[in-house]
Amino acid sequence: MFSIKIVANIKSMRKFIGIFLLLLSGFSVFSQGLNLEFHDDGVLFKEGEDSVLFYQTAVKSLNGKYERANYIHPLYSLDGQILTEDFPEDHPHHRGIFWAWHQFYIGDKRIGDGWEIKDFKWEVNQVEALKNNGNAKSIVANVIWKSPLWLDDHGNEKPLVAENTTITVYPTNKNYRQVDIEISLLAMEPNTRIGGSEDEKGYGGFSPRIKLAENATFTAPTGKVTPQRLPIKAGNWMDISGSLRNSSAVEGVAILSNPKNPGYPNPWILRSKESMQNAVFPYPGEKGTTLSHIEPTILRYRLLIHNGLTPSEISKIHARYAKGK
Repeated sequence: MFSIKIVANIKSMRKFIGIFLLLLSGFSVFSQGLNLEFHDDGVLFKEGEDSVLFYQTAVKSLNGKYERANYIHPLYSLDGQILTEDFPEDHPHHRGIFWAWHQFYIGDKRIGDGWEIKDFKWEVNQVEALKNNGNAKSIVANVIWKSPLWLDDHGNEKPLVAENTTITVYPTNKNYRQVDIEISLLAMEPNTRIGGSEDEKGYGGFSPRIKLAENATFTAPTGKVTPQRLPIKAGNWMDISGSLRNSSAVEGVAILSNPKNPGYPNPWILRSKESMQNAVFPYPGEKGTTLSHIEPTILRYRLLIHNGLTPSEISKIHARYAKGK
């Protein structure tokens, strides 16, 4: 009788341990999932305990200068290294992953410079978490562009553009993480126009300011690319990779342009040191493009934060991206 009770107790204990391990396993999976943390100054994407990226909502400045909001910084590598720069000494108006333009016109009137942050501001009015199908996490931010150069009859700054930007982060897949950014721009005034730098470079639009390794390499679908002063037509994606920590660890950020983007495929402004990398829109920058006040202009990009993706792997991911996957 005594032995029967021992056997029964052992069976009960095994059952309890099995349930405990199952619960523990479930918690581990959950803890490694993507989560959002809403802070007073922005939204932090996390995967388990690891930070993925921070979207800046509150106005940030450098001793009261270069006031900016509505951008991503920091962006983290898969092992937690910060990949982006904010307020770099060489170009203090650069900021993480940003999208901005030198030219902003309403009719023939020049209204500030969003690239160099002169007479220009971004008001992030609302940020919401979206419900995703699958394990991704998304936010959408409602942003209003304003300038002290465009006022109503009472001296108040009038809305220039209504921007809705969606940022989606996907769980890490093997040796890369995927971040989608969709920027929707709707003019609040008729005859609104944006444009890049008013020279032959014409830079403007989606611009990651990435820390560059000494051995940084640039690769496009066409192969290795050497940065030039002027825009380069190199295809629908650009990868910047190098040894950010030591000679044996290669990390990279690939920038993918969506085929639905106006002007696709965008030319690229590339710099091997002390600058941003830019998927140029519109091009040529000196002519600019008109923003509709009826149908929004939508720009879509995908970032791949990776540890050594090959060009063929990036091309396959871009092919899926082109199909909406």
